[in-house]
Amino acid sequence: MIDRRTLLAASAALGAVPAFGRSPVRQADGPSGFPRGFLWGASTAGHQVEGNNTNSDCWLIEHVTPTLFRESSGDACNSFLLWEQDLDLVKSIGLNSYRFSIEWARIEPAEGEFSVAMLDHYKRMIAGCRARGLAPVVTFNHYSAPRWFAADGGWTNPKAPLRFARYCERAARHLAGDMAIAMTLNEPNINHLLQLILPPEAIGGMRAMLQAAARISGSAKFSVANAVDPDDFEVFTRTIIAGHRAGRDAIKSVRSDLPVGFSLSMLDDIAVGSTSMRDRMRERLYGPWLEEAKQDDYLGVQNYEQARWTSKGRLPPERPVPGNPMGADVSPLSLAGAVRFAHAATGRPILISEHGVNTTDDAVRAAFIPASLQALKGVMDQGVPVLGYLHWSLLDNYEWVSGFHGKLGLASVDPETFARKAKPSAGVLGRIATANAL
Repeated sequence: MIDRRTLLAASAALGAVPAFGRSPVRQADGPSGFPRGFLWGASTAGHQVEGNNTNSDCWLIEHVTPTLFRESSGDACNSFLLWEQDLDLVKSIGLNSYRFSIEWARIEPAEGEFSVAMLDHYKRMIAGCRARGLAPVVTFNHYSAPRWFAADGGWTNPKAPLRFARYCERAARHLAGDMAIAMTLNEPNINHLLQLILPPEAIGGMRAMLQAAARISGSAKFSVANAVDPDDFEVFTRTIIAGHRAGRDAIKSVRSDLPVGFSLSMLDDIAVGSTSMRDRMRERLYGPWLEEAKQDDYLGVQNYEQARWTSKGRLPPERPVPGNPMGADVSPLSLAGAVRFAHAATGRPILISEHGVNTTDDAVRAAFIPASLQALKGVMDQGVPVLGYLHWSLLDNYEWVSGFHGKLGLASVDPETFARKAKPSAGVLGRIATANAL
C-alpha cells in the first residue's frame, strides 16, 4: 500500500541457519561481501499476483459501490496458474529465495472447512522452490482474508486470534516441513501509516466502502486488514497482536525449529530539531509491535521512504522520484536507517522482507538497489544482524487501491499474455546476489 522491515539475538540468528541451509550457500567476498547463507530474493503476495481470489474480503471491496479501489485485481498476474514461471524467473535472475503468501480465503473458504486441494497447490510451490535451490519464505496472511472472516468483524472480533491460529496450525501441518522462514502477518501496522499519506476524504470513502460490503454480506461489521476504520484502531491492534502470538505458537507446535516472525512497514524516521516529534511518531506507528517482536525469531522490515519530523509534523519530501505517483521521500539511506532502528528497538535479527521503489523509470530502480545495499552493508558491518534482502516486487503486480498503476517489479507483465520480462534492474540485483557482494 505504501510506495512502497545480544545473546538472545545471536542465538536466534544461529538457530535460523539450519532452516536456510538447503538454499545455495554463497561465500562472502572480502570487505564488500555479505555473510555466508545470506538470502537474496524477491517478494510477492497471493492476492496481488494470483488472480481471481474471489472468496476473499479484498475481492469484495474491490467490487462494491462505492469503492476506493481504482480497478479490480481480476486475473492479476495469473500466478495461480503460472507460478512455475515465477519461480523460473527468480532463479534466472540469480536469486536464492522467494517470498510469497498462501491465501487463507482459498485454504479455508468456509469457517472450519479446509481445502486439501489448495493446500496441495501451495505444497507444490514450496517443493518447486526447493527444486530450484530457492529458500521458501512463506507469509501466512498478507492482508487478504476469507470473506466470512471479514463479515464477522475480521480482526475486530475477539474470536479472530483463535480462528487465525486454527488456520495456521492446519496450514503448517501440510506445508511447514520444507519452509525456510514463516511469517504470520504482513505489515499489521499499515493502517497507522496510511493515515499519513491518504487525504482526509479517503477515510470517509473507506467507511462507505466497508458499509457497502457489510450490506452485501448481511453483516453488522465488515473489516479488512488493510482498510480499518480509525475508530477501530485500538481494538484491531490489540486483537491482531494476539492473533500473531496465537499463529506463531500454532506454527511452532508443528515445527519448533522453523523461524517465525512478522513484518512491519517502517519509515526511516529522522528528527529535525531538538523538539522533534519523531519518537512520539515511532511509538504510535510501531511501538506495540516492536515490543511483541522481542518474542520472535526475527523481525521483517519493509521500507520504502524516509520521514523527517519537526515539532509540528512531517516535512514535505526532499527527493521525489520520477514516475512515483505518491511523491514518496525516497533515499538510498532509508533502508539502512530503518533496519538500524528496528534492531536497536527489538534486539532481533532483521529480515528485509520488502524494499523497492515505485517508478516507471527502471533506471531509477537500477541505481537505487546498489546504493541502498551499500548503506545497508554499512550498518551490518557495525554489527546489525541481517538475514537477507527480499526485493519488492518480483513482478509489476496489483497494488491495491492503485490498481495496476504501481510499478515496483523487477519484471514487467503483459496484461494480455501474462508474459514476464525481466527489467535491467533485475540484472543489477542478480549480479550482486550471485557474487554475494557489492
